[in-house]
Amino acid sequence: MLSVHELHVSYGGIKALRGVSMEVNQGEIVTIIGANGAGKSTMLNAITGFLKPAKGEVIFNGHKLGRNPAAIVKLGICHVPEGRLVFANLSVQDNLMLGAYLRKDRKKMAEDLEKVFVLFPRLKERIKQQAGTLSGGEQQMLAMGRALMTDGELVLMDEPSLGLAPLLVKTVFQIIKEIRDLGKTILLVEQNAQKALEVADRAYVLEQGRVVKEGAACDIQSDPAIRAAYLGSKSVAGGA
Repeated sequence: MLSVHELHVSYGGIKALRGVSMEVNQGEIVTIIGANGAGKSTMLNAITGFLKPAKGEVIFNGHKLGRNPAAIVKLGICHVPEGRLVFANLSVQDNLMLGAYLRKDRKKMAEDLEKVFVLFPRLKERIKQQAGTLSGGEQQMLAMGRALMTDGELVLMDEPSLGLAPLLVKTVFQIIKEIRDLGKTILLVEQNAQKALEVADRAYVLEQGRVVKEGAACDIQSDPAIRAAYLGSKSVAGGA
């Protein structure tokens, strides 16, 4: 579904991505893990057109992607950004409908809205409430619901558990699996490597803008060096 070939992205003189290549197949959950500053969010922003690569290309369902976020959304990619970025002064309902702004299929939009409310019943309870008055967990649910309202095939998620209490983190990762069960494909950037690897099919490890390891999530999770570096395993620290 998604192929990234030799992507290079820089911020001024700082090289954030250095020839990154990866693939996402239909129906998968693929996660990108790595330390802060490794280039994870840069990768998602380059895919969705917010950053212009210096080199390389991104192919989605046979289409070469450019730097036009609206056109990329139309093709079927949606983005749940880091920090949620909900429209604080608008209601929950208005935020959700903004996700469907480019759509014309009103019957399907209504059906998708009900699916969002099944996934996130709390949003239905707060449908008229201003988004800025929601809790952090509720705003994360709203950001995810807004993305689903685009009806995209591929959902990019950037740090969905950031700043959430442990119980809510567990809920968010359960919802990620449920979103995949709805027929979506997911590319997940997540600082909580343990949780991300538990839900993912495959994983890529980024270090200083390069892919240093890739494979089945279970294999990445059991790698001693990865466990020492990202999963807090003291017993295998010598293997890093």
